[in-house]
Amino acid sequence: MSQSKIKVTAVAKAFGTNTVLKNVDLKVQAGEVVVILGPSGSGKTTLLRSLNFLEQPDSGTLEICGHRIEVVAGKGLSRADRQQITQLRQRTAMVFQSFNLFPHLTALQNVIEGLISVKKVAKPEAINKGMALLEQVGLADKADSYPARLSGGQKQRVAIARGLSMDPEVIFFDEPTSALDPELRDEVLLVMRNLANAGMTMLVVTHELRFAQEAADRVIFMEGGVIAKDATTEAFFSADSGERIQQFLRRY
Repeated sequence: MSQSKIKVTAVAKAFGTNTVLKNVDLKVQAGEVVVILGPSGSGKTTLLRSLNFLEQPDSGTLEICGHRIEVVAGKGLSRADRQQITQLRQRTAMVFQSFNLFPHLTALQNVIEGLISVKKVAKPEAINKGMALLEQVGLADKADSYPARLSGGQKQRVAIARGLSMDPEVIFFDEPTSALDPELRDEVLLVMRNLANAGMTMLVVTHELRFAQEAADRVIFMEGGVIAKDATTEAFFSADSGERIQQFLRRY
């Protein structure tokens, strides 16, 4: 049996009086591609951001890439917890909806920034790796371009290359194509499909049903802060998946 890269138990999160996650359990194995679908406000992005503590859960136990943090309601994080969070962030990567590139750095500089500043890789070695990653996402010719000179799809591919530069064990994608025009989405989805085919462990919040059908091993449907369905891709998209799922699929 493959190793769990992600195992979370009873994760809860509220913003004020609005409970966004209600004791969510989730497990993702090494090499799995899991797509999270659901209506707006269902808790998808909050769950994803909780996994690397961009949002701190109110309670629950999270084991990410071998690092375990137990969050107790009303109790702050210990120094040991914070060390675990730092370490798990170094073993995961996050690709955001809005790219989050540094505008004053070129595409190549954006990709290698973490290698040099976090991993302390020598600059010549970092440049070699950065160029290889830009080649991988089809942007070697844009190495010296600043983000302002790139299309949205190109920016997102640079962001993916930047994430890959840290040799992550898991990549989280938060609606990576929702800010893109339709003709630019496919170039990003192609890079993501290639990563999936190469065995990268991926957790993807998206509305791209075609990507889910083609690349996901499992599909999770969230609604009202809970996982309402967790099924293989084939079962999720079958006629037997239930009326609520069929209703959702018809809308998209």
